[in-house]
Amino acid sequence: MPSNKKLLQAAAGNAGAGALYVEDVFSTYLYDGTGAAQTITNDIDLDGEGGLVWLKERTNLYTDGHWWVDTLRGANDVLKSNTTGAEINITYSVTAFNSDGFSLGANASVSSTEMASWTFRKAEKFFDVVTYTGNGFNRTISHSLASVPGFIFIKRYDTGGNQWYCYHSSLGNTKRMLLSDAAPETTDSTVWNNTTPTDAVFSLGTNVNVNASGGSYMAYLFASDAGGFGEDEDENIIKCGSYTGNGNATGPTVTLGFEPQYLLVKGTTAPDEEGWVLLDTMRGLSTSVDARLSCDSTAAENNSINFAQPTANGFQVNTTSNLFNKSSVNYIYMAIRRPMKTPESGTEVFALKNPGYPVDSNGLAFTSGFPVDWALSKEVSATDGWLAMSRLQGNGNRLRTNTSEAEASGISYGTFDHNTGWYSTASANMSWMFKRATGFFDVAVQTATQSAVQPATGHNLGVVPEFIISKSRDSNAGWYVYHSALGLTKYLSLSSTNAFQVYNAFGTTLTSTQFQYYSPASGQSIINYLFATVAGVSKVGGYTGTGNNLNVDCGFSAGARFILIKRTDSAGDWYVYDSVRGIVAGNDPYTFLNSSAAQVTNTDYIDPLSSGFTVTSSAPAALNASGGNYIFLAIA
Repeated sequence: MPSNKKLLQAAAGNAGAGALYVEDVFSTYLYDGTGAAQTITNDIDLDGEGGLVWLKERTNLYTDGHWWVDTLRGANDVLKSNTTGAEINITYSVTAFNSDGFSLGANASVSSTEMASWTFRKAEKFFDVVTYTGNGFNRTISHSLASVPGFIFIKRYDTGGNQWYCYHSSLGNTKRMLLSDAAPETTDSTVWNNTTPTDAVFSLGTNVNVNASGGSYMAYLFASDAGGFGEDEDENIIKCGSYTGNGNATGPTVTLGFEPQYLLVKGTTAPDEEGWVLLDTMRGLSTSVDARLSCDSTAAENNSINFAQPTANGFQVNTTSNLFNKSSVNYIYMAIRRPMKTPESGTEVFALKNPGYPVDSNGLAFTSGFPVDWALSKEVSATDGWLAMSRLQGNGNRLRTNTSEAEASGISYGTFDHNTGWYSTASANMSWMFKRATGFFDVAVQTATQSAVQPATGHNLGVVPEFIISKSRDSNAGWYVYHSALGLTKYLSLSSTNAFQVYNAFGTTLTSTQFQYYSPASGQSIINYLFATVAGVSKVGGYTGTGNNLNVDCGFSAGARFILIKRTDSAGDWYVYDSVRGIVAGNDPYTFLNSSAAQVTNTDYIDPLSSGFTVTSSAPAALNASGGNYIFLAIA
């Protein structure tokens, strides 16, 4: 339901700029170079608003390091965060800033290998770009961040030999760090003039790295805990803070107030060899190994350490690495919130493809048009089991919905480091692909603190969950299912045909921010998939069978593309229907989530309905017995 603020904006013709979301101002976009010019469409308005494009090759094929191109200095003018060098005009690099992203030329360093890009749009309470000419005296520089900066990077760009100097709010106004070097913090009163930045200016001393007379400088400013975003414009999307390492495999828990999609971390008191760590969920910030880049190094992406695990409210440090968790060492960080918009159409958050070949131009079997957060996959015409894989599980880790077996790893093709799909080789399988989005779908991974029902913990669905699927990744324990039509006193099993069982497997707490779940033992990793109803996008509901044609109204305008149905008061399979295989006025193929059996193609149990779907009179008792009780999830 729209907020009063949105209704007022609509009534006024939305004369103001309207609410901003993290998706409007920040993007991590991965692409494969083709050797030719290309355009990156990430929906960030750089042409009208200005900002920064930060590029890094993931394979280190050309060892060119980190490229920074901003809208003040202009296209093709590159600074490198891993060097002290001056600005370089590199033809055919970032050639244009667009209203929905940026364009790249055919320069091999940005167009011939696997690349990562991070785009920061100028916006109050998030990010600002400032240029100035040094004067050699103590002074202040104005900015437009409209909040006190949490992080500032400064680089002289008209000549080489000058370091990238960093201010961080956790270190204060007497210390500086080097972005282009692994060195620890240094006390220096000539950098920030011992003066804390304000919401309008930042102060400089006489240090030549930040204020040499006649020198040309860039300053990149990042906000912290400033609010200003979301439907009611009161949500934080960026936080700069610090934590102290404990040297244990279970490291500190860092509370941000949101789940991060991007982390930049540096030890401030560690030895010089300990560099910066740059992580993001697109490349693999997950519960498995994380893909690390270092902004002070040309090194290729490293995939050997699980540095941290995102949580609904921050991140959990998971390593003893000196880079992230050396005992008693102070670490500074910058974190950016994960996407937060409520979808307006089903195609924004759900996609289907059957089969997964041929691969597309990016080498993807399953294209979706959005980053895939959870994927189901099965060869529907064969007796193969299901794959259930997700971004938070990490690349190559899979569960099976048709068995209770523990998670298996090492699947080379099960990759999620793509913006428009998943799975890195051709496949005979079909895939059902879901994107996390407020109100629609969330994935939450937690470590159990006890056996049986866990204490209340956080989620990011943003509304009360209506449908939860839960599974231990570490043991041969069943899938537990909550559905609002049954209530908290009953549960179902996804891998079986059983009717509901009476037990509070999901506890007693279920709110728009918290839920409970079951674990067979303490210390096990439990993955939870949470769904809810979004008007015109998804519907979680139930119906009572009639034995006759039964119209199920989901509030859609063009019918359902995906339907999952289970009988609850008696035994019955988990039926899966979709529009790719056919929801038509005739035979409709279906599969069972709880079975490896091949699809059935010669029955007409479902018919299309513009507002949802129709269960036909020919449907069996598992779908439409008179007086039978059924639950469903439908997506438009």
